[in-house]
This record gives sequence, C-alpha cells and structure tokens, in this order.
Amino acid sequence: MNEKFARGEGWVAAQMIFSGLVLLAPRRGPRWPQALTWLTRPLGVAGLIGGLWVTKQAFADLGDNLTALPMPKADNHLVREGIYAEVRHPIYTGVIMVAFGWALATANTTRLVLATLFAALLKAKSQREEVWLEEKFPDYAAYREEVPGLLPSFW
Repeated sequence: MNEKFARGEGWVAAQMIFSGLVLLAPRRGPRWPQALTWLTRPLGVAGLIGGLWVTKQAFADLGDNLTALPMPKADNHLVREGIYAEVRHPIYTGVIMVAFGWALATANTTRLVLATLFAALLKAKSQREEVWLEEKFPDYAAYREEVPGLLPSFW
C-alpha cells in the first residue's frame, strides 16, 4: 500500500470531493412540482438540523479520539457511550442526513443523486474503517454485533 495513503487519506479526499459536489451541484432536469416541494423542503430542513446535531454529538462523544482519518489513532480507546451506543458511525450518519437534507431542502435532483452516491461512499469507508477498528480493539467484533452501523434500531 502506498505509504502516503496508508491511514485512509484517499477516503477522506473522496469524502471532501463528494461534500463539495453535494453542496454546489447545479440543478439539472425539471423543477420539482410545488406540491412535492411543500413536503420536501421542511423534511430537508429537518434533515439538515438533525444531521448537524448528530454530527456535533458524535464529535463531542469521541473527544480526543476524533480524527479525520478512518484509521484509529494509536493512543485512542473504543468509544461505546453516548450516541455511539446507538450507531457505530454516527458522524457518517449525520453527514448523510445533511447531504439528503440539503438535496430535499433545495429540491435538487442532481444533489439527491449525489447524496445517494455519497452515502454509498461513506458506507464503503465505514467498512474499511471497521477492519482497522477490529485489528486495534479485540472487543470491536462484539460491539459490531450489538450496535447497528449507520441507522439506529428502533425495535
């Protein structure tokens, strides 16, 4: 593996590119019907607010363990408290919520497609991250069995 990207820098670069694309994508295709946007705009705003809250909470719960890279830091510990008791990757969950929220709030089909691709990228990134987490933390496999990855379980 290229030493330059050994800790997952390529995943972070792809995530930043998709973030920019979702944020700045122009509208393509027909405008959404007003009856539809009457519903999607408030849902989108709720997604934006909820996603920002989830992300902020995940940052706070990670504390000093926070890193932009998917490979865990050498001196960190496995966080299973707070929002991490509900989902294993709440930062990704929050970012996905923001991406879909922005697409719905702006009634932009291009952004909606890009948000879907972005969610697939973050799912793949989380799977790579879990390999590293399982190598570092012997109890990660049990955590993965107990706690869902991106979406909380309500039953």
